[in-house]
Amino acid sequence: MTAQNSAIAPVAVAVPVRGPTARRGLLLAALGVTAFSLTFPATAWALEGLGPWTVTCARTVLAALIAGCCLLAVRASPPPNRHLPGLALVAGGCVIGFPLLTTLALTTSGTAHSAVVIGLLPLTTAGYAAARTGSRPPRAFWAAAVAGAAVVITFAIHESDGALATGDLYLFAALLICAAGYGEGGRLAGLMPGWHVISWALVGSLPLALPGLALALAAEPAHLTGHAVAGVLWLAAGSSFFGLVVWYRGLALAGVARASQLQLAQPLLTLVWSVALLDERLGPAAVATAAGVLICVAATQRAARRAGPRRRSGRDRTTRSSTAAGVP
Repeated sequence: MTAQNSAIAPVAVAVPVRGPTARRGLLLAALGVTAFSLTFPATAWALEGLGPWTVTCARTVLAALIAGCCLLAVRASPPPNRHLPGLALVAGGCVIGFPLLTTLALTTSGTAHSAVVIGLLPLTTAGYAAARTGSRPPRAFWAAAVAGAAVVITFAIHESDGALATGDLYLFAALLICAAGYGEGGRLAGLMPGWHVISWALVGSLPLALPGLALALAAEPAHLTGHAVAGVLWLAAGSSFFGLVVWYRGLALAGVARASQLQLAQPLLTLVWSVALLDERLGPAAVATAAGVLICVAATQRAARRAGPRRRSGRDRTTRSSTAAGVP
Protein backbone atom coordinates (compact mmCIF):
# COMPACT_ATOMS: atom_id res chain seq x y z
CA MET A 1 0.00 0.00 0.00
CA THR A 2 1.37 3.40 -0.95
CA ALA A 3 1.80 6.19 1.56
CA GLN A 4 -1.11 8.10 0.03
CA ASN A 5 -3.48 5.15 0.21
CA SER A 6 -2.47 4.27 3.74
CA ALA A 7 -3.37 7.81 4.80
CA ILE A 8 -6.74 7.74 3.06
CA ALA A 9 -7.93 4.28 4.08
CA PRO A 10 -8.45 4.91 7.81
CA VAL A 11 -10.35 8.15 7.16
CA ALA A 12 -13.18 6.39 5.34
CA VAL A 13 -13.90 4.26 8.39
CA ALA A 14 -12.98 6.58 11.23
CA VAL A 15 -15.33 9.41 10.21
CA PRO A 16 -18.74 8.75 11.83
CA VAL A 17 -21.75 8.65 9.49
CA ARG A 18 -25.19 9.76 10.67
CA GLY A 19 -28.71 10.18 9.38
CA PRO A 20 -30.43 7.89 6.84
CA THR A 21 -27.11 6.40 5.71
CA ALA A 22 -26.23 5.27 9.23
CA ARG A 23 -29.73 3.89 9.81
CA ARG A 24 -29.57 1.92 6.58
CA GLY A 25 -26.18 0.59 7.62
CA LEU A 26 -27.52 -0.49 11.00
CA LEU A 27 -30.46 -2.23 9.32
CA LEU A 28 -28.12 -4.17 7.02
CA ALA A 29 -25.85 -5.03 9.93
CA ALA A 30 -28.89 -6.30 11.87
CA LEU A 31 -29.81 -8.50 8.90
CA GLY A 32 -26.30 -9.89 8.94
CA VAL A 33 -26.54 -10.59 12.68
CA THR A 34 -29.78 -12.49 12.08
CA ALA A 35 -28.03 -14.64 9.50
CA PHE A 36 -25.08 -15.20 11.85
CA SER A 37 -27.41 -16.20 14.69
CA LEU A 38 -28.27 -19.37 12.75
CA THR A 39 -24.61 -20.32 12.34
CA PHE A 40 -24.22 -22.34 15.54
CA PRO A 41 -27.49 -24.30 15.16
CA ALA A 42 -26.58 -25.00 11.52
CA THR A 43 -23.11 -26.15 12.63
CA ALA A 44 -24.66 -28.46 15.21
CA TRP A 45 -26.82 -29.96 12.47
CA ALA A 46 -23.80 -30.37 10.17
CA LEU A 47 -21.81 -32.10 12.92
CA GLU A 48 -24.52 -34.78 13.15
CA GLY A 49 -23.12 -36.35 9.98
CA LEU A 50 -19.74 -34.72 9.31
CA GLY A 51 -16.49 -34.06 11.16
CA PRO A 52 -15.43 -30.54 12.18
CA TRP A 53 -12.71 -30.21 9.54
CA THR A 54 -15.06 -31.48 6.84
CA VAL A 55 -17.75 -28.99 7.87
CA THR A 56 -15.31 -26.07 7.80
CA CYS A 57 -13.78 -26.91 4.43
CA ALA A 58 -17.10 -27.84 2.81
CA ARG A 59 -18.78 -24.57 3.78
CA THR A 60 -15.79 -22.61 2.49
CA VAL A 61 -15.65 -24.43 -0.84
CA LEU A 62 -19.38 -24.04 -1.48
CA ALA A 63 -19.36 -20.37 -0.44
CA ALA A 64 -16.33 -19.70 -2.65
CA LEU A 65 -18.14 -21.22 -5.62
CA ILE A 66 -21.16 -18.97 -4.98
CA ALA A 67 -18.92 -15.92 -4.64
CA GLY A 68 -16.95 -16.82 -7.77
CA CYS A 69 -20.12 -17.16 -9.83
CA CYS A 70 -21.33 -13.73 -8.62
CA LEU A 71 -18.01 -12.10 -9.46
CA LEU A 72 -18.04 -13.66 -12.93
CA ALA A 73 -21.63 -12.58 -13.50
CA VAL A 74 -20.75 -8.91 -13.02
CA ARG A 75 -17.30 -9.28 -14.61
CA ALA A 76 -15.65 -7.88 -11.51
CA SER A 77 -12.04 -6.80 -11.87
CA PRO A 78 -9.50 -8.35 -9.48
CA PRO A 79 -8.78 -6.23 -6.42
CA PRO A 80 -5.72 -3.93 -6.44
CA ASN A 81 -2.57 -5.42 -4.99
CA ARG A 82 -2.64 -2.94 -2.10
CA HIS A 83 -5.86 -4.59 -0.84
CA LEU A 84 -4.50 -8.16 -0.88
CA PRO A 85 -3.04 -8.11 2.67
CA GLY A 86 -6.38 -6.91 4.03
CA LEU A 87 -8.27 -9.54 2.07
CA ALA A 88 -5.89 -12.19 3.37
CA LEU A 89 -6.71 -11.09 6.92
CA VAL A 90 -10.44 -11.28 6.16
CA ALA A 91 -9.98 -14.77 4.75
CA GLY A 92 -7.88 -15.96 7.67
CA GLY A 93 -10.19 -14.48 10.29
CA CYS A 94 -13.71 -14.82 8.90
CA VAL A 95 -13.54 -17.49 6.21
CA ILE A 96 -11.25 -20.10 7.78
CA GLY A 97 -10.19 -19.30 11.36
CA PHE A 98 -13.50 -18.39 13.00
CA PRO A 99 -15.54 -21.20 11.38
CA LEU A 100 -12.92 -23.82 12.25
CA LEU A 101 -12.41 -22.75 15.86
CA THR A 102 -16.12 -22.40 16.60
CA THR A 103 -16.85 -25.75 14.97
CA LEU A 104 -14.20 -27.39 17.15
CA ALA A 105 -15.71 -25.64 20.18
CA LEU A 106 -19.16 -27.03 19.39
CA THR A 107 -17.81 -30.58 19.57
CA THR A 108 -17.35 -30.08 23.33
CA SER A 109 -19.63 -27.15 24.24
CA GLY A 110 -23.36 -26.63 23.85
CA THR A 111 -24.78 -24.28 21.25
CA ALA A 112 -26.36 -21.93 23.79
CA HIS A 113 -23.17 -21.69 25.87
CA SER A 114 -21.02 -21.01 22.81
CA ALA A 115 -23.43 -18.38 21.51
CA VAL A 116 -23.30 -16.40 24.75
CA VAL A 117 -19.48 -16.48 24.86
CA ILE A 118 -19.33 -15.17 21.31
CA GLY A 119 -21.19 -12.13 22.63
CA LEU A 120 -17.70 -10.73 23.30
CA LEU A 121 -17.14 -10.30 19.55
CA PRO A 122 -18.51 -6.72 19.34
CA LEU A 123 -16.04 -5.52 21.96
CA THR A 124 -13.05 -7.15 20.31
CA THR A 125 -14.17 -5.86 16.89
CA ALA A 126 -14.60 -2.30 18.17
CA GLY A 127 -11.21 -2.49 19.87
CA TYR A 128 -9.52 -3.61 16.67
CA ALA A 129 -11.30 -0.90 14.67
CA ALA A 130 -10.24 1.80 17.12
CA ALA A 131 -6.62 0.66 17.01
CA ARG A 132 -6.60 0.25 13.23
CA THR A 133 -8.35 3.48 12.23
CA GLY A 134 -7.55 5.80 15.13
CA SER A 135 -11.24 6.40 15.88
CA ARG A 136 -12.22 7.35 19.44
CA PRO A 137 -15.74 6.31 20.49
CA PRO A 138 -17.04 8.12 23.60
CA ARG A 139 -16.32 6.77 27.08
CA ALA A 140 -19.96 5.82 27.62
CA PHE A 141 -19.72 3.62 24.53
CA TRP A 142 -16.72 1.75 25.90
CA ALA A 143 -18.25 1.47 29.37
CA ALA A 144 -21.34 -0.25 27.97
CA ALA A 145 -19.26 -2.51 25.73
CA VAL A 146 -16.97 -3.55 28.59
CA ALA A 147 -20.01 -4.19 30.78
CA GLY A 148 -21.39 -6.53 28.14
CA ALA A 149 -18.05 -8.33 27.95
CA ALA A 150 -17.94 -8.72 31.75
CA VAL A 151 -21.41 -10.26 31.75
CA VAL A 152 -20.37 -12.79 29.12
CA ILE A 153 -17.11 -13.72 30.87
CA THR A 154 -18.93 -14.20 34.17
CA PHE A 155 -21.42 -16.48 32.44
CA ALA A 156 -18.67 -18.58 30.82
CA ILE A 157 -16.85 -19.08 34.12
CA HIS A 158 -20.10 -19.88 35.94
CA GLU A 159 -21.11 -22.47 33.34
CA SER A 160 -17.67 -24.10 33.51
CA ASP A 161 -17.68 -24.46 37.33
CA GLY A 162 -15.13 -21.74 37.94
CA ALA A 163 -12.70 -22.56 35.14
CA LEU A 164 -12.69 -22.08 31.40
CA ALA A 165 -13.27 -25.27 29.42
CA THR A 166 -11.41 -26.31 26.26
CA GLY A 167 -14.35 -25.16 24.18
CA ASP A 168 -14.11 -21.70 25.74
CA LEU A 169 -10.45 -21.46 24.75
CA TYR A 170 -11.39 -22.24 21.15
CA LEU A 171 -14.10 -19.58 21.32
CA PHE A 172 -11.83 -16.89 22.77
CA ALA A 173 -9.23 -17.59 20.08
CA ALA A 174 -12.00 -17.32 17.48
CA LEU A 175 -13.01 -13.94 18.93
CA LEU A 176 -9.56 -12.45 18.42
CA ILE A 177 -9.02 -13.51 14.83
CA CYS A 178 -12.59 -12.80 13.76
CA ALA A 179 -12.41 -9.29 15.22
CA ALA A 180 -9.41 -8.59 13.00
CA GLY A 181 -11.25 -10.01 9.99
CA TYR A 182 -14.38 -7.96 10.71
CA GLY A 183 -12.44 -4.78 11.33
CA GLU A 184 -10.31 -5.15 8.21
CA GLY A 185 -13.33 -6.12 6.14
CA GLY A 186 -15.20 -3.06 7.36
CA ARG A 187 -12.26 -0.88 6.36
CA LEU A 188 -12.05 -2.43 2.90
CA ALA A 189 -15.82 -2.09 2.46
CA GLY A 190 -15.29 1.67 2.55
CA LEU A 191 -12.83 1.42 -0.35
CA MET A 192 -14.43 -1.19 -2.61
CA PRO A 193 -17.92 -2.69 -3.00
CA GLY A 194 -18.72 -4.46 0.26
CA TRP A 195 -19.78 -7.74 -1.30
CA HIS A 196 -16.52 -7.83 -3.26
CA VAL A 197 -14.62 -7.93 0.03
CA ILE A 198 -16.02 -11.25 1.23
CA SER A 199 -16.28 -12.64 -2.32
CA TRP A 200 -12.60 -12.18 -3.08
CA ALA A 201 -11.67 -13.43 0.40
CA LEU A 202 -13.71 -16.60 -0.23
CA VAL A 203 -12.26 -17.14 -3.71
CA GLY A 204 -8.77 -16.60 -2.35
CA SER A 205 -9.37 -19.31 0.26
CA LEU A 206 -10.34 -21.92 -2.34
CA PRO A 207 -6.78 -23.19 -3.02
CA LEU A 208 -6.52 -24.13 0.68
CA ALA A 209 -10.10 -25.24 1.27
CA LEU A 210 -10.40 -27.59 -1.71
CA PRO A 211 -7.47 -29.90 -0.85
CA GLY A 212 -8.40 -29.50 2.81
CA LEU A 213 -11.85 -30.88 2.04
CA ALA A 214 -10.36 -33.89 0.24
CA LEU A 215 -8.08 -34.65 3.20
CA ALA A 216 -10.88 -34.14 5.72
CA LEU A 217 -13.24 -36.49 3.90
CA ALA A 218 -10.51 -39.13 3.85
CA ALA A 219 -9.81 -38.77 7.58
CA GLU A 220 -13.29 -38.18 9.00
CA PRO A 221 -16.27 -40.51 8.48
CA ALA A 222 -19.21 -38.88 6.74
CA HIS A 223 -22.84 -39.89 7.26
CA LEU A 224 -25.00 -37.55 5.23
CA THR A 225 -28.38 -36.80 6.79
CA GLY A 226 -30.99 -34.19 6.04
CA HIS A 227 -29.79 -32.09 8.96
CA ALA A 228 -26.15 -32.38 7.92
CA VAL A 229 -26.82 -31.31 4.34
CA ALA A 230 -29.11 -28.45 5.39
CA GLY A 231 -26.59 -27.29 7.96
CA VAL A 232 -23.69 -27.15 5.50
CA LEU A 233 -25.80 -25.41 2.85
CA TRP A 234 -26.84 -22.69 5.28
CA LEU A 235 -23.29 -22.25 6.56
CA ALA A 236 -22.10 -21.74 2.97
CA ALA A 237 -24.89 -19.62 1.49
CA GLY A 238 -26.26 -17.89 4.58
CA SER A 239 -23.41 -17.48 7.07
CA SER A 240 -20.32 -17.39 4.86
CA PHE A 241 -21.74 -15.40 1.93
CA PHE A 242 -25.05 -13.56 2.35
CA GLY A 243 -24.56 -12.72 6.03
CA LEU A 244 -21.09 -11.30 5.47
CA VAL A 245 -22.16 -9.38 2.36
CA VAL A 246 -24.83 -7.39 4.21
CA TRP A 247 -22.66 -7.23 7.35
CA TYR A 248 -19.71 -5.56 5.62
CA ARG A 249 -22.07 -3.20 3.81
CA GLY A 250 -23.56 -2.24 7.17
CA LEU A 251 -20.11 -1.74 8.72
CA ALA A 252 -19.13 0.58 5.88
CA LEU A 253 -22.29 2.71 6.13
CA ALA A 254 -22.72 2.93 9.91
CA GLY A 255 -19.10 2.62 11.09
CA VAL A 256 -17.33 -0.47 12.42
CA ALA A 257 -17.42 0.40 16.13
CA ARG A 258 -21.10 1.37 16.18
CA ALA A 259 -22.54 -1.33 13.89
CA SER A 260 -20.47 -4.08 15.50
CA GLN A 261 -22.31 -3.58 18.80
CA LEU A 262 -25.50 -4.92 17.23
CA GLN A 263 -23.86 -8.31 17.40
CA LEU A 264 -24.34 -8.23 21.16
CA ALA A 265 -27.92 -9.28 20.35
CA GLN A 266 -26.74 -12.37 18.48
CA PRO A 267 -26.55 -14.63 21.56
CA LEU A 268 -30.23 -14.04 22.34
CA LEU A 269 -31.24 -14.85 18.78
CA THR A 270 -29.10 -17.99 18.80
CA LEU A 271 -30.69 -19.07 22.09
CA VAL A 272 -34.08 -18.83 20.41
CA TRP A 273 -32.90 -20.91 17.46
CA SER A 274 -31.30 -23.45 19.81
CA VAL A 275 -34.62 -24.06 21.52
CA ALA A 276 -36.60 -24.10 18.28
CA LEU A 277 -34.23 -26.20 16.15
CA LEU A 278 -32.14 -28.22 18.60
CA ASP A 279 -34.56 -28.69 21.51
CA GLU A 280 -31.94 -27.36 23.92
CA ARG A 281 -33.08 -26.36 27.40
CA LEU A 282 -32.05 -22.92 28.59
CA GLY A 283 -30.95 -22.33 32.16
CA PRO A 284 -31.74 -19.09 34.00
CA ALA A 285 -28.10 -17.97 33.74
CA ALA A 286 -28.21 -18.05 29.93
CA VAL A 287 -31.46 -16.10 29.81
CA ALA A 288 -30.20 -13.52 32.33
CA THR A 289 -26.94 -13.10 30.42
CA ALA A 290 -28.75 -12.63 27.13
CA ALA A 291 -30.99 -9.99 28.73
CA GLY A 292 -27.95 -8.17 30.12
CA VAL A 293 -26.36 -8.23 26.69
CA LEU A 294 -29.43 -6.62 25.14
CA ILE A 295 -29.25 -3.80 27.71
CA CYS A 296 -25.65 -3.21 26.67
CA VAL A 297 -26.72 -3.07 23.01
CA ALA A 298 -29.14 -0.25 23.79
CA ALA A 299 -26.52 1.57 25.86
CA THR A 300 -23.81 1.41 23.19
CA GLN A 301 -26.18 2.62 20.47
CA ARG A 302 -27.37 5.51 22.63
CA ALA A 303 -23.80 6.53 23.40
CA ALA A 304 -22.90 6.42 19.71
CA ARG A 305 -25.92 8.53 18.75
CA ARG A 306 -25.23 11.15 21.42
CA ALA A 307 -21.58 11.57 20.42
CA GLY A 308 -21.22 14.82 18.55
CA PRO A 309 -19.88 14.68 14.99
CA ARG A 310 -16.19 15.37 14.74
CA ARG A 311 -14.92 18.35 12.81
CA ARG A 312 -13.43 17.28 9.52
CA SER A 313 -11.07 18.96 7.15
CA GLY A 314 -11.94 19.51 3.50
CA ARG A 315 -9.69 16.63 2.51
CA ASP A 316 -11.49 14.32 4.94
CA ARG A 317 -14.90 15.28 3.55
CA THR A 318 -13.70 14.71 0.00
CA THR A 319 -12.27 11.33 0.90
CA ARG A 320 -15.47 10.23 2.60
CA SER A 321 -17.60 11.25 -0.39
CA SER A 322 -15.39 9.42 -2.87
CA THR A 323 -15.24 6.21 -0.87
CA ALA A 324 -18.97 6.22 -0.10
CA ALA A 325 -19.72 6.49 -3.81
CA GLY A 326 -17.80 3.30 -4.45
CA VAL A 327 -20.02 1.23 -2.14
CA PRO A 328 -23.09 -0.29 -3.88
